[in-house]
Amino acid sequence: MLDQFKGCLLGAAIGDALGMARESTPPDFQRLHGGYRRAWRGHPNAGLKPGQFTDDTQMMLLVAGMLVDGTYSEQGYAAALARMYMNEELRFPDGAVEAACRHLLLSGKQPAGVASNTSGCISISIPFALAYSDPVDVIERVVQACSVTHTHPAAHAGAVTVGLLIHHAVRGRPDALSLAREHATFEDVTLGNKIRAAVRLADEGISLESALSVIGNGVAVYQTVPLAFFLIHRIKDVPTLLYTAAHVGGNTDTIALICGAYAGATFGKSSLPPDLLEGLEIRDEIEAMAARLYERHTTKP
Repeated sequence: MLDQFKGCLLGAAIGDALGMARESTPPDFQRLHGGYRRAWRGHPNAGLKPGQFTDDTQMMLLVAGMLVDGTYSEQGYAAALARMYMNEELRFPDGAVEAACRHLLLSGKQPAGVASNTSGCISISIPFALAYSDPVDVIERVVQACSVTHTHPAAHAGAVTVGLLIHHAVRGRPDALSLAREHATFEDVTLGNKIRAAVRLADEGISLESALSVIGNGVAVYQTVPLAFFLIHRIKDVPTLLYTAAHVGGNTDTIALICGAYAGATFGKSSLPPDLLEGLEIRDEIEAMAARLYERHTTKP
């Protein structure tokens, strides 16, 4: 299982870094492979180098670090996130994350998330999915953590759905995708229906271009999560899954992060392309963090 823990965090970061350059751009499937790229001039991520990731992975690693240190709390996470924002270290943050950080810095009060259904808190579900053995604990902790930046039930539903997907995948459940899909309906009927429809489209063999016109690739969980499920259900080859997710346009960094986390959690670090591992920012630190999460998972009573 250690290899799956490492694969999950590394896969998530790889997907994020691949999608970084194409975030908010139109879909482009002309050249799927070719490694990491730099964002075009004028893009919010233009200052990042190939192989660097966005705020999604930054937030994931922030929560993971606090969990393994035994210092995690919603207040502590909010304060650390606000400090990153104040120091201009947070890379192209989700609008809700930015608004929550500004509120905290200006008011100095308790965290006050935004009623947004965007996908900005999805990545922080991954450390909880790895660290907690009981799916009920995963659900509760993810909702509490997401509330720091997002108070909308749909955002919570999207994060919980991804969290359960990773939770079941890393523990070897071959039905992880269907388990997470079924639970999504309990969290949010609309999200569950959209995921179910996306998987049905994948089974029907619809072209990716046509699927995008139906599912969408925007930042709302109602598009990001169903599209990730479509890609995971359709594409079984890990490199092709990662590269395709990074080229779908729109919310590419988060979509590819979800796909990469799932692939790594299911097939382990060894399934990830060596060249992408080699070029990934702070890969050794991410792998060490995964090992510490695994140790926490195995030693926690």
